[in-house]
Amino acid sequence: MFSHRDSPLGDQKRRDYLVKMLSLGAFGMVAHSPAHAWLWSSGPKKVEDDKSIYSLQGEVKVNGRVADLDTRIGSGDSVTTQHDSEVIFVVGGDSFIMRSNSEMTIEGAGFFIDTLRMISGSVLSVFAQRSPGQAIAVESSTATIGIRGTGVYMEMEPDLTYVCTCYGQVALASSIDPNDAQVITTTNHDEPRYITSKSAGGTRIRKAPVKNHSDSELKLLEAIVGRKVPKGFGAKSYAK
Repeated sequence: MFSHRDSPLGDQKRRDYLVKMLSLGAFGMVAHSPAHAWLWSSGPKKVEDDKSIYSLQGEVKVNGRVADLDTRIGSGDSVTTQHDSEVIFVVGGDSFIMRSNSEMTIEGAGFFIDTLRMISGSVLSVFAQRSPGQAIAVESSTATIGIRGTGVYMEMEPDLTYVCTCYGQVALASSIDPNDAQVITTTNHDEPRYITSKSAGGTRIRKAPVKNHSDSELKLLEAIVGRKVPKGFGAKSYAK
């Protein structure tokens, strides 16, 4: 597990608490009696086929309307989180944790995503494996990211995109210069990158630290779509 040194302390404590509650299957519930104790020992369950949202906190909107646990999310939808809010949701075989003050639009067919447009904020995602002709394109203000099946954490600012390929492979390219590109293959958060609007040393893609997401969150995201993280993932310790 790596540290959250780069994130505000309040966000870190809230995220650690949320992950603990979700991993215990007890979000929004309190074990008031021995009869409820089983709720605290059950792991996260796969989201049912007729549901999208696993949990939400604070004010979350889908297409401008306040969402609840029954709100469906699919292609054509825009998801936004307000201050001190967070939502965990599934679209087909892909799952997401959207942090506070984030906005993302989803494109594709039904519950099969082909493009994500990150407007602002941060999101941790795991994606089901795609064939070479079915890669997802994630677009931000400074980057285009091609994904076939992997775990990825992203933070967006007007002139900067942060991408940690937690495991798997992605193709990174500057949205300003598509020829400024890298293919990143990792097994354990090995090669985080910043993609900036300004070139330095002939490239806009630069090395970055691991920050602001956890192995526990990735395990949760895989569990709620019925999968597990790759074998051996999480064996390293991070203190960046």
